[in-house]
Amino acid sequence: MPEDNKAASSNVEESAHNDRLIPTENFDNPKYYQNRELSWLDFNARVIAEAEDDTNPLPEQLTFLAIGSTNLDEFVRVRVAGLQDQVKFGSSEVDSKKQWSAEKQLAEIAEKNEENINYQYKLYNQKIEEVEEVYGYAHRRAEDLNPSYKEEVEDIFEKKILPAITPYGIDAYRPFPNLENEVIHLFCRLTKDENPFIAIIPIPQMLDRYYLLEEENKKVIILIEEVIKNSIQTLFKGYQVDYVFNFRVSRNADAEIHEEGAEDLLSVIENYLERRENGVAVRLEIDTRGASQEVVEDVAFLIQALSLSEQDVSAVNGPLDLDYLWELRGELVNEYPGSGYTDFEPYYPAQLKKLNMFDVLDSGEEILLHHPFDSFDPVIELVAKAAGDPDTVSIKQTLYRVSKDSPLIANLKRAAKNGIQVTVLVELKARFDEHNNVVWANELEEAGVYVIYGVKELKTHSKATLIVKRKAENYRRYVHLGTGNYNDATALQYTDLGYITTEESITEDVFNFFNYLSGYSKQPDYNHLHVSPDELRSTFIEKIHNEIENQKEFQNGHIVAKMNSLTDKTYIKKLYEASQAGVKIELIIRGICCLIPGIPGLSENITVRSIVGRFLEHTRIYYFNNNDKPKLYLSSADMMTRNLSRRVEIAFPMQQNEEFTNRIIDILKLYLADNHKAWELQADEKYVKLQPQPGEEVIGAQKKLLERTAQKKQIEPERIKKNWFEKLTDKILGKNKY
Repeated sequence: MPEDNKAASSNVEESAHNDRLIPTENFDNPKYYQNRELSWLDFNARVIAEAEDDTNPLPEQLTFLAIGSTNLDEFVRVRVAGLQDQVKFGSSEVDSKKQWSAEKQLAEIAEKNEENINYQYKLYNQKIEEVEEVYGYAHRRAEDLNPSYKEEVEDIFEKKILPAITPYGIDAYRPFPNLENEVIHLFCRLTKDENPFIAIIPIPQMLDRYYLLEEENKKVIILIEEVIKNSIQTLFKGYQVDYVFNFRVSRNADAEIHEEGAEDLLSVIENYLERRENGVAVRLEIDTRGASQEVVEDVAFLIQALSLSEQDVSAVNGPLDLDYLWELRGELVNEYPGSGYTDFEPYYPAQLKKLNMFDVLDSGEEILLHHPFDSFDPVIELVAKAAGDPDTVSIKQTLYRVSKDSPLIANLKRAAKNGIQVTVLVELKARFDEHNNVVWANELEEAGVYVIYGVKELKTHSKATLIVKRKAENYRRYVHLGTGNYNDATALQYTDLGYITTEESITEDVFNFFNYLSGYSKQPDYNHLHVSPDELRSTFIEKIHNEIENQKEFQNGHIVAKMNSLTDKTYIKKLYEASQAGVKIELIIRGICCLIPGIPGLSENITVRSIVGRFLEHTRIYYFNNNDKPKLYLSSADMMTRNLSRRVEIAFPMQQNEEFTNRIIDILKLYLADNHKAWELQADEKYVKLQPQPGEEVIGAQKKLLERTAQKKQIEPERIKKNWFEKLTDKILGKNKY
């Protein structure tokens, strides 16, 4: 084709393309966004669906049902509670994306959540049958017990349960009790002299959730509520027990923390926790098995007593609170070794086994850890070795969520007692970890640690550690930055990346960052770090814009982002703009995604996938092709409005280390190739589970990473030995001199 004809044809194609693009001024149209709450419920459905995936061992399938249950508890107590408050106080606030009122959102949530619960309990009932068939563990209800067990069950009740429970009658002299949050209660309908009575029995959470009985060739599981039902008549002598059903109340945990004017945030948090435990009821769950019309009337009584509505009731075809399935999973795996996931041992870097970590870092080496495939121990040891080193001047660390018996806390206290200056920011406002963090803050202060409680009206979610040591006449700084919490327990369950370095410009940034946290300094100008709420959003918006310009000039615009959730509208609109320009955008988003991919003229160049598997995906990685000179960032932040506007978060670069950049890009490619645990979001807002095509290799990213970990353990010692010998040779022969 002649050049002038080619140009004319190209211009026509570009004009046609532009004509079908959705105008920028229409980007606010609600139909181009998903509602945050419904997107979260879709995520929980994907979690529950793992119980249906037979590539997961049966005991592990049970845990996904338990996770779905505890996930929903938190969602109801926070997100649903917040919407209920809006309705209660007459707020006219609407969802910023769908423009839905709180009433509309609650109605939509109730409908979708009912679908999820029905699906979850359908799977639950299937799985407990499979557990009986495969492992001989049989669930039994009180009415189904073999008569030969009655005496044993009654003995359990009398010795282990009766001394700890109290029935509460309800009448003119005994008012409706204050029902504890998320505790299973028995509602008892009684009769005496043809007069009706009501009693409620709370089941203390300190008691065992279930008991095991031995039967011929099998074990019988009987839940505590069934044990009580079996002996219920003994609690109400002189009354006839007509029927009993189980219920559970969830209470509002969305109470506000009043920081304004507070002189001591610690006491404010303690007051807040007390108020939260007594929050108003937001949900009523009913075990509907065997329910009659009379039960419906009693549920109506509970609704009225708790000031709820019919929409706030969850009818469940099974036991309430499936958290006990974690314990059952443990029973099965202990009884039948090999029945759960294959055990794995995280990889510990070979060079750190033979050499002191600080010697490795002083040689110019950097360390990149990909948890849980790589051990979290080097992070613990970084602080532990510093705590016992007389050359250590100071240790600074941010803590958001830590484990119950945190070795990091122990080492920080030890460091302070050794005369090292230790500064720790303990984020007291970390949701549902507030009590633990109050305890840790007090312990650290008692040990001589200088404790910061956070930044006013912001949550500090950054993951940073700074160690300063004397080196001859100078000081040397060592830094760890990560995408996940300083929590040795979750480091075995969550995927995260951690980076340890002595690179001067980065350690200087982290030094200045801690001075901002501990003093009255404004956010400094950083060399490499990007920190919210000041400029993290604007930095990434600028990076997206750069890809748009590169696409126009070089046709190689490409963005890959892996995160937990995407809700920020400004960020989404910029991604839509980039898609319209032809930038290839690949998003790996575990949970909430308010962006809709695949809309013609808007987001057809965007794909969204979610990976749900053995480990909780938690890494935040942001890749920008930058005209084939990649810019790569790790971050503690998701692209959520709360992270970008109401939290102190850090994004830090990786492109300065080519080896690490290539390794992280390889990780992204692996997740983008997953056809085993990946779900793809469609333009109709539905997720579709990806399946390998006939003859195509089955690729599960997490499984592949576990396989690579095993391979690395076999080949790494020899490689490290060789590398260190080469470095020693270079050092002796002077090849590293400039």
